[in-house]
Amino acid sequence: MLIASHISKSYTVGEKLVQALDDVSVHVAPGEFVTVKGHSGCGKTTLLLATGALLAPDAGTVEVDGQDPYQLPPDPRAAFRAGHIGFVFQQFYLVGYLSVLDNVLTPSLALPRPDARERAAELVDRFGLAHRAEHMPGQLSTGERQRAALARAMFNEPKLILADEPTGNLDGKNAGVVLSALAEFAEAGGAVLLVTHDDKVAEYAHRTVYLEGGRLCED
Repeated sequence: MLIASHISKSYTVGEKLVQALDDVSVHVAPGEFVTVKGHSGCGKTTLLLATGALLAPDAGTVEVDGQDPYQLPPDPRAAFRAGHIGFVFQQFYLVGYLSVLDNVLTPSLALPRPDARERAAELVDRFGLAHRAEHMPGQLSTGERQRAALARAMFNEPKLILADEPTGNLDGKNAGVVLSALAEFAEAGGAVLLVTHDDKVAEYAHRTVYLEGGRLCED
């Protein structure tokens, strides 16, 4: 489902060149849950952004479901991303002035579907947020916000979910809800690539990729 081959990416910080990724190759098959571990600054988030068609690599190729999204113009790439990839971040990135239901609906802006409201309501209920559907993110607990973000990521029935420390702000119970949902997604044939520092998260995964200094040091 995801084939990232020989990915390299560098940044210029002041006068210093920072090599965030250096010839990294990662693949995730349908039905597979893969975690990415490594120290802060080792390139984990850059890898997620590159594989998610949000940050073009300097070298190497990315394929999601057989398509290189970077070969598409910006608008078709956004539509492809909306239809194939779900994103879950530690900071949630919910829209503060939209209700829970409307936040879950936002992917339909990039990829409209006739059953959008019904699909959103189904996911809100699935993640135990039906009683919060009309509440704003600021009225939710941390765990509820992450569940809303996960519902949004699953809205368009993506084939790949990319998650960046999705349990970093959660207690054990809410972390278990999120991880169980991602494991179920993989069991149903989806692919998951999740960045984490937490050893317990890796227990849900089929395998773990380790990055060090922008390079793959173990898989």
